[in-house]
Amino acid sequence: MARSSNFLDTLLTSPATERYRVGLSVLFLLIVWLVVGSFSQGLPNNMLLMAAAVIGGYMAINIGANDVANNVGPAVGSGALSLGGAVLLAAVFEAGGAIIAGGDVVSTIKGGIIDPTNLDDPRAFVWLMTAALLAGALWLNLATWMGAPVSTTHSIVGGVLGAGIAAGGWAIADWSVMSKIVASWVISPVLGGALAALFLFVIKKTVLYQKNLVSAARTFVPWLVAIMAWAFGTYLMIKGMSKLVKLDFTQSALIGLAVATVVFFIMRTLVGRKAATMENSTDGVNALFTWPLIFAAALLSFAHGANDVANAIGPLAAINDAIQAGGGVVTSASIPLWVMLVGALGLAVGLMLFGPRLIKTVGSEITELDKTRAFCIALSAALTVILASQLGLPVSSTHIAIGGVFGVGFLREYLKSNYATQLHKIMEHHDPAEQERLKPFLDDFRNASVEEMENLLKQAKKKKDQVPLSKSERKRLKKIYKEEMVKRSHLFRIAAAWIITVPASALMAAFLFFALRGLMI
Repeated sequence: MARSSNFLDTLLTSPATERYRVGLSVLFLLIVWLVVGSFSQGLPNNMLLMAAAVIGGYMAINIGANDVANNVGPAVGSGALSLGGAVLLAAVFEAGGAIIAGGDVVSTIKGGIIDPTNLDDPRAFVWLMTAALLAGALWLNLATWMGAPVSTTHSIVGGVLGAGIAAGGWAIADWSVMSKIVASWVISPVLGGALAALFLFVIKKTVLYQKNLVSAARTFVPWLVAIMAWAFGTYLMIKGMSKLVKLDFTQSALIGLAVATVVFFIMRTLVGRKAATMENSTDGVNALFTWPLIFAAALLSFAHGANDVANAIGPLAAINDAIQAGGGVVTSASIPLWVMLVGALGLAVGLMLFGPRLIKTVGSEITELDKTRAFCIALSAALTVILASQLGLPVSSTHIAIGGVFGVGFLREYLKSNYATQLHKIMEHHDPAEQERLKPFLDDFRNASVEEMENLLKQAKKKKDQVPLSKSERKRLKKIYKEEMVKRSHLFRIAAAWIITVPASALMAAFLFFALRGLMI
């Protein structure tokens, strides 16, 4: 089993298979073209519908390649899931969420950012939506190639905004809505990062910094997993199942509470049994979060498929309805089965063919993740969406997840730096003549994990005469602590990509609208 998993991981990431991935994605789009062409014969502008279907499929592939990494990346980086296992799990649950809970009707103007009734030429609506869809897909493709996880919602919002302004002028846009979207660039990552860091700090204080980790885990881990169960039960009702069952927040929270109660008793039993053979170490505690992380990845993927498939099929459904009706503006559109299948299958195809690149970025290249840190990121994602929905704050699931990754990374840096500062103050008063006795301590210090540093600090306080520190050794110690636990290059690249997502896709969409209008008139 492990050998087959390693083979699948290698196959998914091998540069030699890049041309096959591109070829398979083109084959998928060709099938979409042929299938839509077979049943749209006789419709006016059927070639435009076929082209729109291909663009919708292309957008879905790029959503799968870019956005889905946020749901499974932490689980992969922590080792809870192999890359191949995560890709298969996410593909199934993304497609399942889109088909089962994607809804029958979709809003065609994402977030109400433009008023299409202001268009002078009703035919321009179809051109507008086609340009917006293609621009969003192109920007996502570019971001994925750069290794930058960006918001697919913001990509399509920028596309609709740019094409809308090109079609109807500046007055067509609702700038108050756009200001909320700009605010989400800050709100989403800050909330996600703060909550993830908070939960990681709580876990460290209640479990990982305790002398008897097994006893602490038996007490606190069932409660922590129960909180996650409540968050995901509520999250699934609010976001994942909202198009199947209409529930208010109180009803959703009560369902989440029922799920959390069941999970608490199950986890208390399982942790109690595990405690008999569990090692009294961080690795032993980490192992308890494996299955919660797998369930979190599955549920996040399901909810994402149910909601974000609309970014691919919303404009496509609008174009389909407008062409069926002979032209005109469509503010909400029914979703035929073929449109939903284009979106659902496109998500799965994009994830399986191109998703591993960003899964690795999110899971291991920004900061080192273990299962405890990944658990905090997943919990933060669900709680932030719940909190934001109740406060009416605009948030991006992508920004939340990435903010969570950065949040736990910066907390690790802070804790390590804080321990170093305390240690420096203690060591400064020792006699340099005792340097030989300091060497064993320094060796342990260099190899220590963040969690082990507190114990080293306590030992230093008790045995000051055994751990003297010279000036040169203080400098060496400071260099060790200047090691980055969060890759700044990734931080700056991702932040830049977030900031330019809306304007970049808007400019592309405006250009594409003028080009398409020139071809059609």
